[in-house]
Amino acid sequence: MPDHTADGLRDRVAAFLTRHDPGGARTDFLRARFDAGLAWIEYPVGLGGLDAPRYLQPVVDEAFARAGAPDNRPRRNSIGLGMAAPTLLRHGTPAQRQRFLRPLWTGEEIWCQLFSEPDAGSDLAGLRTRAVRDGDDWVVTGQKVWTSMAHRARWAILLARTDPDAPKHRGITYFVCDMTAPGVEVRPLRQLTGEAEFNEVFLAEVRLPDTLRVGAVDDGWRVARTTLMNERVAIGGRPLPREGGMIGVLARLWRERPELRTAGLHTEVLRAWVRAEAARLTALRLRQQLAAGEPGPEGSAVKLSFADLAQRVSGLEVELLGEQGLRHDDWTMRRPGEPDLLGRTATYRYLRARGNSIEGGTSEILRTVIAERVLGLPAEPRVDR
Repeated sequence: MPDHTADGLRDRVAAFLTRHDPGGARTDFLRARFDAGLAWIEYPVGLGGLDAPRYLQPVVDEAFARAGAPDNRPRRNSIGLGMAAPTLLRHGTPAQRQRFLRPLWTGEEIWCQLFSEPDAGSDLAGLRTRAVRDGDDWVVTGQKVWTSMAHRARWAILLARTDPDAPKHRGITYFVCDMTAPGVEVRPLRQLTGEAEFNEVFLAEVRLPDTLRVGAVDDGWRVARTTLMNERVAIGGRPLPREGGMIGVLARLWRERPELRTAGLHTEVLRAWVRAEAARLTALRLRQQLAAGEPGPEGSAVKLSFADLAQRVSGLEVELLGEQGLRHDDWTMRRPGEPDLLGRTATYRYLRARGNSIEGGTSEILRTVIAERVLGLPAEPRVDR
């Protein structure tokens, strides 16, 4: 029997490191770590895991970090790791899992998400992108928007309508889209910060083989729910130490710049710190619950709390700094490789945090999800059914 204890996993990592130099070629090291089952340990053997309890993942990650081993730069591929991978694991074919999961985890192939459209953002099931069967292929035509990292992505998870006559939640199919295929065009969307982290994507008769379909035809909404639940956990439920993230920036500023303090701001900073700690512990508990199964609607509450807290904390930082907090470091149009909230100015954090209440489901929609699916309150009237 495999030793799926903390000590057993540490011993496994130590044995791995005797055979693989962490200072060698990064990609080769990460591939070997995946093949040894030390990537995401809760995944099945042969797919980067050991069928081990998910809550022990930090034990493995910390052991590699202490040895100075490279990680897979998770922030560069958050959509792939947090959304595409769990969806493929649950709904993909064996061939799809074998093809995609290894280069996804190692970061060799970046992923994006082709869900939202100009007329189907919060009402995602109202999407109009069409996929028409043509022999062994599907021909996809439409437009997607607010696509993070599409300019760097090799693959995308895609929702398209395959039965326009069916009720809108039932006529949708889920695909993996080749972002290098003919007919895929990516255009930047410049943000308040000056850079273009998001994109709009145009699909002009893009041919996708049926082998890239995930799940059954017209059953894409069920598959998409797995993605959406994991998305909200990925955005709001990242594991953090105490004073990790933006609250840590604010707390350090408060301690290091006593001349900026006021009695009123003291109270607000304390409230923000307490809320940040409560949110961190709640996210930690949610991630522990995930070890027992798929995320539920509670992920919506964590993501909602994260968005509200990021905006409050960034606003307090700007208020504390006064005029200095209004100086943005760079308005240059850039295509970032990953979002960087902590390494920039207070103004950048304040502006970028505006998007937290939109991406991954608007805060308004998430409140409805929480009311109906968590609290069991009466559902809103539906005029689109």
